[in-house]
Amino acid sequence: MKLPIPIYALIMLAVGGCVEIPDYDATPEIFYNGIDQFTELNATTNEKVRENVIITIDFTDGDGDLGVSTEERSDSAFIKPYGDWGNYELVTVRKLADGTWQEFILSEDKVKWMPLLKPNGKSGPIKGKIDLNTSYLYGNSTVPVTLKFKVRIRDRALRVSNQIETDTISVPGYPL
Repeated sequence: MKLPIPIYALIMLAVGGCVEIPDYDATPEIFYNGIDQFTELNATTNEKVRENVIITIDFTDGDGDLGVSTEERSDSAFIKPYGDWGNYELVTVRKLADGTWQEFILSEDKVKWMPLLKPNGKSGPIKGKIDLNTSYLYGNSTVPVTLKFKVRIRDRALRVSNQIETDTISVPGYPL
């Protein structure tokens, strides 16, 4: 049975009208999804070179203004309001020999940027996953250290999300 085009159009409008637009807060919210790591080996010697760590977070943002373009990152006037931590903050938390934890920000993690997540620039809610990356080099005097991370993100309006904490992992590090 073929439906006449006007009836088909009305049915499609009725179905399309049932889709609810999510109502997320304009301040981004993040949720811990997982942490993964993999060892990079020297292709010639098969020795461990680097431990790559990927932290996956889920996010929601009511106006979708997350991320920065490559051009914006090279514009000092645009970047200045972000201060000293970019648009995502990665705090490393290391377990010490006495069982306590010490927080610090590694120099390579000092200013981190995620790309534009809505390149068309249209305002509206978004939801998704972000992978945050860092790495640790193996060396002659490195030992296994236990770490976890704390993460926050912020949007283009400089609204800061909640902070999440990851599970613990073991990576190469230097004795304290």
